Order: sequence, then C-alpha cells, then structure tokens
Amino acid sequence: MTTERPSLWRRLLLVPPIVLGVVVLLWFTAGKEPPARVRHGEPTRMVRVIEARELDLMPIAEGYGPVRPARVWEAVAQVKGRVVAIHPRLRDGEILDQGTELLRIDPVDYELALIEAKAELAELEVQEQNARASLAIEERNLALARQDLARARSLVRKGTTSKSAVDEKERTVLGARAAEQNLKNTLALIPVRRSILQAKVQRAERDLAHSLIRAPFDLRVAGLQVEADQFVSVGQTLFAGDAVDRVEIEVQMAMSALRRLFLGRPEFKLDPARVSEQLTTLLGFSPLVRLDLGNSLAEWEAEFVRFDDEVDAQTRTMGVVVAVDRPYEKVIPGYRPPLSKGMFVQVVLRGKSHRARILVPRAAVRDEAVLVVDKENRLRRRPVRVLFSQGRIAVIEQGLTPGERVLVSDLVPAVEGMLLQPTLDEGLIAELSAAGGEGP
Repeated sequence: MTTERPSLWRRLLLVPPIVLGVVVLLWFTAGKEPPARVRHGEPTRMVRVIEARELDLMPIAEGYGPVRPARVWEAVAQVKGRVVAIHPRLRDGEILDQGTELLRIDPVDYELALIEAKAELAELEVQEQNARASLAIEERNLALARQDLARARSLVRKGTTSKSAVDEKERTVLGARAAEQNLKNTLALIPVRRSILQAKVQRAERDLAHSLIRAPFDLRVAGLQVEADQFVSVGQTLFAGDAVDRVEIEVQMAMSALRRLFLGRPEFKLDPARVSEQLTTLLGFSPLVRLDLGNSLAEWEAEFVRFDDEVDAQTRTMGVVVAVDRPYEKVIPGYRPPLSKGMFVQVVLRGKSHRARILVPRAAVRDEAVLVVDKENRLRRRPVRVLFSQGRIAVIEQGLTPGERVLVSDLVPAVEGMLLQPTLDEGLIAELSAAGGEGP
C-alpha cells in the first residue's frame, strides 16, 4: 500500500502543466484566421508599351568636316623687282576690301620699257609717212621716165636718134620701177612691224600693271611671305587671300545615311548639268551647319552645292559640299562666331519630310518583327517591313496599324500569347513625337 500511493501522486502532478499548456495554446490561436487556400492562376508580366501613331519624319544625314573658303587667291609675282610699297595692314588674318592696293614692285624698269616701245612705234609712224611720200615721188619719176622712153622709141623709128639712147631711157625706167617696188615693199612690212611694236607696248603696259597688286575681291590675308624692300622673282608666291563672302564645308557621309534622303520619293530623271538644283528643289535638300561651343550650339542655314566626284575607298563614304554665304554678316557676338577656315563643324543634311508613317524605337524591331500587346493583353509577334532607321528610330513601311500597342521593354522569355500587364511609356512617346515634328 505504501509503495503504490507515491506513484499515483506523481502522475497527478503531471496534469496541471498539461492543462496550462492547452489553455495557453488555445489563447494564442483564438484570434487568428485559418490559413488561406492559394489558387494557382495564370501569371502576368508588367511591361512598357507605346501606342503606334502615324507621324511625319524629316530624313537627315550627318557628317563632320573643316570649313574652307569658297575661293582662295594666291598673289604670285608676275614681274621681278624690289618691293617698294606694302599695305600697312597686309598681315595674316587682316580683312581688306576689293580693289585695295596691297603691294607694289619697283615699276621704273617697266616704265622705261613702255616709253621705249612707244617711241619705236612713233618712229615707225614717221617712217611710214616718209615712205609714202617717197613712193609718190618715185611713182611720178617712173611716169616721167616712161614718157622719155616712149619719145626715144618714136625718134628711133623716125631715124633721128640712136638705139643706144633708147636703151639708156629704158634703164632709167627700170631703175625708177625698182625704187618704187622697194618703197612698196617697205610699206607692206610696216603693218607687221606695227603689230610687233604694239605687242611690245602691250607687254610693257602689262608688266607695268603687274607691278601693282590689288585685292581682286574682299579677302582675308593668309600665308604672307614677303616684306618691304625684298626682291621678288617671277613666279614667287607672295601671300594668299581667302574670300570672306562665302565658305564651303566638305563632309563625308555614309551611303546608308544618304540613302534615307532618297527612299520613298517619286521617281524623277536627273539632269547631269542640273543635279545640285534638282536635289535642292525635288528632294528639298536643306543643310544646317552646327558648331559646338561647349555650353551652346551655333547654327547656320547653308546651301547644298554638290556631291564629291568619288566614294572614299576606305570608309565607303560620299563627300558632300555645302556653302554658307556672308558668314561675317551673320555673327552674333558671344553666340555665333564667324565661320573661319579650319573650324571643325557638323553638317546636317535635311530632306523633305516623309508622308505620315509609323515610328517606333529602333530597339523594338527584332528579326524584322515587333512584339505587340493585343486587346486581351496578350503578346503577339508582328512581322514588319522597315523603310529605314534613323538614330534610335525605325520607320515602319508595312506591318503595323495605328493604335496598336508596341512592346518597348525587354521581355525574357517572350512567349507568344503570354498574359501581360501593359503600361504606357509617356517619355518614349514624347520622344517619338518630337522626332516626328510634333510637340510632346
């Protein structure tokens, strides 16, 4: 009896802790909801899209190149001599007006040569006058000699004079004829001698004129190689003059970029003699010259001049030449400097705007197709034909219709028919609208 009673008490001591644990467990779980059952539905992906819209687009081609004068004149000495006068502003970089006397070579030798040539010409005129007067005398002398000969022959027939007298009269006639012929020959050579002396006078006048060098147009002095009192020889380059009324820029443009300017245009026949004019009027070529000034951008409207005569063999690019008229008149201090020789500028060759076409980001086109979101928000692949790409934009010629939602975010993996949750990318839509000529 005594051994069984303690074991029963030990068992009873275990009941209160168990009851307390159950009570605590019930207290913790009393305010909680039962676990929710998860129903496994179709997964969706959030993506960015844009709405396809028809916009106008101006095709452009870009290139970079240096500015150069449209005309460059080299002052080359055409006569020799000492430089006796030089314009005080004949220095590199100075701008001088047309007709300004720039430099004079000692003209004394050429003035003397001109005086000598004119004196010889005047002497020839006197010789001609004397020869004509002498010819008149000889003609009269010949006439008298012929009369004497006729009388002598008449007397011979009558037997009143000898035959030797007739011979003497005939010798006199022949002498008079020879003198007359010599004077006629002298007069015949005078026009030739006059031409030679006139050419000599003209040469002397030309040499004298070449001793004075004037500006043939408004120019900017460059490469000065002469100073006062320096002796110059014929053919020596003295300095150069760059025209300031017009500058040209030749840039190299990729053939693929130039191709954009011709795509989608109506067919027309080019006249080789009027290519530049036709490209400007029919295709609307309108170049824009830009110069990066660091914190601002200077721009000039330019004129399309011509294409270069060949394609660069290494870069496969075509040279395009544009021109800007009166660059010094278009200067805005602090904002637009004069276009000077050697400036490295950008040329944007613009064409006529295409008719309204659908524009999408270039990155949205993959393997000649774009991904669109249909009305049920499911992914669809749409084959498209791209007319051309320009920068970050692709111009769609065929395959998309206005209003379709084009996927512009990266989607990996992209499974046809997958469910999507699209969101319009307003920033990208504004960028496309701005590129197409519309406001944001």
